[in-house]
Amino acid sequence: MNDVANRGSTVSGKHAVVTGGSRGIGAAVARRLHAMGAKITIIGRNQAALAKARDTLEGSAYQVADVTDLESVSTAFAAASNHFGPVEILINNAGAAQSAPFAKTNKALWDHMLAVNLTGIFHCQQQVIEPMRHARWGRIVNVVSTAGLIGYAYVAAYCAAKHGAIGLTRALALEVAREGITVNAVCPGFTETDLLEKSIKNIMGTTGRSREQAEKSLKAVNPQRQFIQPDEIATTVAWLCSSGSESITGQSIAVAGGEVT
Repeated sequence: MNDVANRGSTVSGKHAVVTGGSRGIGAAVARRLHAMGAKITIIGRNQAALAKARDTLEGSAYQVADVTDLESVSTAFAAASNHFGPVEILINNAGAAQSAPFAKTNKALWDHMLAVNLTGIFHCQQQVIEPMRHARWGRIVNVVSTAGLIGYAYVAAYCAAKHGAIGLTRALALEVAREGITVNAVCPGFTETDLLEKSIKNIMGTTGRSREQAEKSLKAVNPQRQFIQPDEIATTVAWLCSSGSESITGQSIAVAGGEVT
């Protein structure tokens, strides 16, 4: 077994950064990697939420940053690296969704969707790629969406950003394929998070449907007729960071009950 494989046999002791790590999918991923022995830094915009999440992860840390702001990201990653050492695992989970018919999608909405869902990933990846190259080992997982694989009506800007995130994943994976670094995307379907709750309430408010009807309309796109659970995403992310997944790179793995085949 070569040196890269030996050092990549486990995530235990490795420094993992999870953006958007205070709740939902990010919190589930942080918990899973923490349970596997990783040193965890969670990053987000809400200090109170980050502190609360950090307190459930013994020995972990947090940094406040807005992934759309390069200076903010650079400062946070520098502080994280000073505390736990170079970042060896990066989980890009921060994201946002906003809907509007295409004709009513203004430039502000368009710019915001790209900034959060695409440029934010770019900013964070640039902070870790050279240290990973130096170490000849690294794992990057971009939590994207099935919207990065297929289209959905009324979220053109969101879909464009998520498709861009898939392209970025594939391109970077090829650049570092021979350097002990893997880069993959995990693409959840509708997942039970605060973001889903916002979508349900939006449907109820704009259509007059009941909560049950709103949930049914969203579950209808999933052949299993159910919402995805954050822990299911965490399981997939953890696998991509673990021993046995060394040859998995440049992939976009849908966790969506068969919605994307």
